[in-house]
Amino acid sequence: MQPTKTVRDYIRTIPDFPHAGIMFRDVTTLFADPRGLRMAVDQMLHPYAGQRIDKVVGLEARGFILGGAVAHQLGTGFVPVRKAGKLPGAVISQDYTLEYGAATVELHEDAIEAGEVILLVDDLLATGGTAEAGIRLIERLGGKILSCAFVVDLPELGGRKRLEALGMDVQTICAFDGA
Repeated sequence: MQPTKTVRDYIRTIPDFPHAGIMFRDVTTLFADPRGLRMAVDQMLHPYAGQRIDKVVGLEARGFILGGAVAHQLGTGFVPVRKAGKLPGAVISQDYTLEYGAATVELHEDAIEAGEVILLVDDLLATGGTAEAGIRLIERLGGKILSCAFVVDLPELGGRKRLEALGMDVQTICAFDGA
């Protein structure tokens, strides 16, 4: 009898991508396997059973895959936080820093109504910069963030601590040591 696979087992590591010394945690192998994807979505949903969630917000781009699946299972709407210039309507913007520079994300200004309960979703939590930018956008529209859910945590990069310092609940399925 083979041991039961975990979500972590479906994620491959690619050394030296996108730069030397980086251990890239590739979730596309998780998404490609129907059992792995279902397991990840189910585990992302589990902490929120019975709680009110009005919308799921997914961070570009892999957060769209997970966020859409989670929103479907919850019977809620899905809202994308996109890179600057990708949304067609009136938007609000938030700048943030990355490990390798700076970027801007945007959210439609009418995507969230004040008081709506939001679940923020992405594939991986590293430094927390992108997630913090998403949080800032949601809060500017009056959304109340219930939690931030990720498949992978890279604890050494401090993202969880950063988001918790903002008062956020953070849920992850698995963690990998090393950046």
